[in-house]
Amino acid sequence: MTKSALQIARAAYKPKLPKALKGGAVKAEMGQPTESVADQEMIKKLFPNTYGMPLIRFTEGQQGEHPAINVGVILSGGQAPGGHNVISGLFDGIKTLNKNSRLFGFILGPGGLVEHQYMELTSEIIDEYRNTGGFDIIGSGRTKLEKEEQFEKGLEILKELNISALVIIGGDDSNTNACVLAEYYAAKNAGVQVIGCPKTIDGDLKNEMIETSFGFDTACKVYSEVIGNIQRDCNSARKYWHFIKLMGRSASHIALECALQTQPNVCLVSEEIEAKKMSLDDVVTYIAQIVANRAAAGHNFGTVLIPEGVIEFIPAIRDLIAELNELLAKNKDFAMIKKSAQREWIISKLSEVNARIYESLPEGVAKQLTLDRDPHGNVQVSQIETEKLLSDMVGKKLAGWKEEGKYVGKFATQHHFFGYEGRCAAPSNYDADYCYSLGFTASMLIAEGKTGYMSSVRNTTAPADEWIAGGVPITMMMNMERRNGEMKPVIQKALVKLDGAPFKAFAAQRDRWAIETDYVYPGPIQYFGPTEVCDRPTKTLQLENAK
Repeated sequence: MTKSALQIARAAYKPKLPKALKGGAVKAEMGQPTESVADQEMIKKLFPNTYGMPLIRFTEGQQGEHPAINVGVILSGGQAPGGHNVISGLFDGIKTLNKNSRLFGFILGPGGLVEHQYMELTSEIIDEYRNTGGFDIIGSGRTKLEKEEQFEKGLEILKELNISALVIIGGDDSNTNACVLAEYYAAKNAGVQVIGCPKTIDGDLKNEMIETSFGFDTACKVYSEVIGNIQRDCNSARKYWHFIKLMGRSASHIALECALQTQPNVCLVSEEIEAKKMSLDDVVTYIAQIVANRAAAGHNFGTVLIPEGVIEFIPAIRDLIAELNELLAKNKDFAMIKKSAQREWIISKLSEVNARIYESLPEGVAKQLTLDRDPHGNVQVSQIETEKLLSDMVGKKLAGWKEEGKYVGKFATQHHFFGYEGRCAAPSNYDADYCYSLGFTASMLIAEGKTGYMSSVRNTTAPADEWIAGGVPITMMMNMERRNGEMKPVIQKALVKLDGAPFKAFAAQRDRWAIETDYVYPGPIQYFGPTEVCDRPTKTLQLENAK
């Protein structure tokens, strides 16, 4: 593998570990039994073998004898910076327990387990990927593990390779699959442990025991750098409004964090829009008024940050999408209908209220709402050009105000969508350290014979010596949700809390940011230099952990 100068320098970086993990000998302290966040009776019934397990906290322990074990690892779902360090930490952890332990990677995600595609990850391979971005060491995939025949096919290769533990690195849906798999193998006494690791740049896989999902820190720093660059250009040319859509399907964590880092003129927060029951016109009017206010002050330029999934949080649009999801789930041959007739067919099948809303949408947006669903039966919001929809509607609103003499400025726009750019970046020092610790913690959970747990590393705004490593039962995070027309157990997504410290800090400043040009230019991620520059966590985490 040809390496850049940065990769060569980064290869020598030694990720920091919590004090309890440094010697590789830990003691597992068991907490109280747990229960799911909602739907307790139903979740308990679905997961009788992995429900109610205690929280685990690792402390320093005495070195003991550990038999050599074979472990499998899967990268599941979308990429996130730091995945290679999770695998490195897992590898080093099992080797610390016994130098004869082996690690096998399944190729291209969960599908590799089912299709028996794998490779052994040796020290030579691992060393090539330490502290690098991407998931290219073994690739990732989105195959859902939910059918008994898949579990059995997976078990065949696990038995063939003498693998007694499987680590699934993924987001909420991937870890839901890990929980289902753990339950199945436990019920069969198959002798295979399943451990999850919390990954998603969206930041919506978190709770009191998982304080952040890995990759969020790096992705937000990448996006904030580019937003800062755009704002500097914006403040130089002084003639464009930049509408910037940011990845984050079900929550606004990325947009909120980037706003805290860059201080844009407008940042929409989907959860607030839902709470206030704002209509699409309300959102458009809110943005247009800020544009008009800045124009009155002589500023015909600015930046607007838009969460990727905002359109689903506008109550009327959300209800429309929910009905569309059900309609398309029941009519699998929709794609066979002549394209010119699809719009009218949908209008004829929707309820009166939703038919009216659908008919009122621009044809392009309406069409995007009917594109193929994702594997979970949901509309693919990344394909909806919300940034263009909103800028177009703001432009029309301003044109109407101009005719009425309420607006005297100029409104020219540029559009951006930042998503893939942040998913495979070289991990920040924070993510490099956090991910390595998550992988190492997973190896300790395996050594303790645990299954159905997610690796947990907390207190990460403190020095690494003070980080708290342990495990949390995945069932503790679960609730029931409708997927593809059926109620399914899934990990509950963590949305932006409007009474939380990050949103409150943003809300206290946004009116000033709206009228003033007080942009912050964060610059690129720094890997070498002062701790306060190189090791700083996200503003979200700092605010949430502030005592």
